[in-house]
Amino acid sequence: MYTAHGVLDRQQLVTQYAPLVKRIAFHLMARLPASVQVEDLIQNGMLGLLDACGRFEDGQGAQFETYAVQRIRGAMLDGLRENDWVPRSVRREMRRVEAAILQLEHQHGRQPTETELATALDMPLADYQRLLGDARGHQLLSLEDMGGGDDEEFLDRHESGASQDPLALLLEDDMRVTLVRGIEALPEREKLVMSLYYEEELNLREIGEVLGVTESRVCQLHSQAIARLRAQVLGEDGKLKTAKRRGRPPRNPANAS
Repeated sequence: MYTAHGVLDRQQLVTQYAPLVKRIAFHLMARLPASVQVEDLIQNGMLGLLDACGRFEDGQGAQFETYAVQRIRGAMLDGLRENDWVPRSVRREMRRVEAAILQLEHQHGRQPTETELATALDMPLADYQRLLGDARGHQLLSLEDMGGGDDEEFLDRHESGASQDPLALLLEDDMRVTLVRGIEALPEREKLVMSLYYEEELNLREIGEVLGVTESRVCQLHSQAIARLRAQVLGEDGKLKTAKRRGRPPRNPANAS
């Protein structure tokens, strides 16, 4: 890794870590709309790698790869900031999906199937699955979820700090519990997709190989899992806002008489 003069060999670093750039790019693709090209991510990531090679100082207690991952990922995200992540029409349709998930879950006491959701939305199953593919990049929380209501903004409601009172801390903890409960309630295949993607850091193609399905099918499962979690988190968040306005913690269903 070092030249004859005892300094880091930047050319060798770029050659060795170029595959890391591609891996990070393909891993990010599940969070991005279909309009984003992986080649653009790789190009921005290579700029981040070059920046890491120039800025890294050996002997500071950090491994180069750890430092490079941060710079690569940051460069990719910087290159995306000025682009639309998901078309407004797709966001609107996914809000319909989330509403249908909540309604059917209340009716049946379980997570609805794809067929049930397609029927509730009055669309063929193929069209529903196509919508899930188009919704790639639909995040658990988007900027639209952080404001626009008659209450304070989402980030203000859930920011942490020493000034928070016990009730605010209780509401924030309740939301975390809701998210964990939502993940546990996911259908097994969707739960596995989330685990492989977020814990094992596999990309869509690699997850498809594990499950024996296509990359596009993994994308659909990921989008549907996000929709289920959004329905749980944002639906529960509405209850939290109501409880906060009334000055009392939300009722725990487990303790209901």
